[in-house]
Amino acid sequence: MKKLLILCCVVLFVGCKKSPKPPKAAQLVYPLQNSECTTGVDVANTDKSEVEFKWDASSRTDFYELKVTNLSTNLTQTLITGQTSLKVALDKGLAYSWFVTSKSDELSETAASTIWKFYNAGVETTYPPFPSELLAPKSGQTVFKDLNNEIKLEWSGADVEDDLLEFKVYFSNTTPPTVLVATNSPENTETMVSVTAATIYYWKVIATDVAGNSSDSGIYEFKVR
Repeated sequence: MKKLLILCCVVLFVGCKKSPKPPKAAQLVYPLQNSECTTGVDVANTDKSEVEFKWDASSRTDFYELKVTNLSTNLTQTLITGQTSLKVALDKGLAYSWFVTSKSDELSETAASTIWKFYNAGVETTYPPFPSELLAPKSGQTVFKDLNNEIKLEWSGADVEDDLLEFKVYFSNTTPPTVLVATNSPENTETMVSVTAATIYYWKVIATDVAGNSSDSGIYEFKVR
């Protein structure tokens, strides 16, 4: 009877043991979103400067994965650290995006921060808009047309100097897309386009500021069912 009681207590203890929880997402601190980063330290004999990335500690996190992407080349640097800051050498005068993924030693589940964009300061006195982020449809997605045989294209854009002039939307069933289907003001980041079922379409957005600087979002594709 005593052994049975001990066995029941062990089973009860094991059954009540809490499973580990996944990490929380980190909050980004610096470089600031949609900003010009002017704090980089020159790297001798190069056109690079060393930028220190900072974020707040997140709970239940053992280490962080920092990803920094050059938006001109789409090349990404991936670095691992147990701290909440990391210095990275970057080309001057170019736009970058970055985010942090919180990771745990106990679980495979992770948590990603928001994605921020910035320009690493160089000799430029003006910068082009950040490449527009194509939100919907996602690249590779299959979508359904509405009753008017249309679908909605949605994107977002930003500019360091806050002087966006317009968005030009190119859309076609060939790549690169060549048909200009909309020229929108900075406040209007969506447009409807006519589509045909069982067809693959391609689209991109060119953002232009008042100084004539422009940026290309890159091309997304989707299929209409």
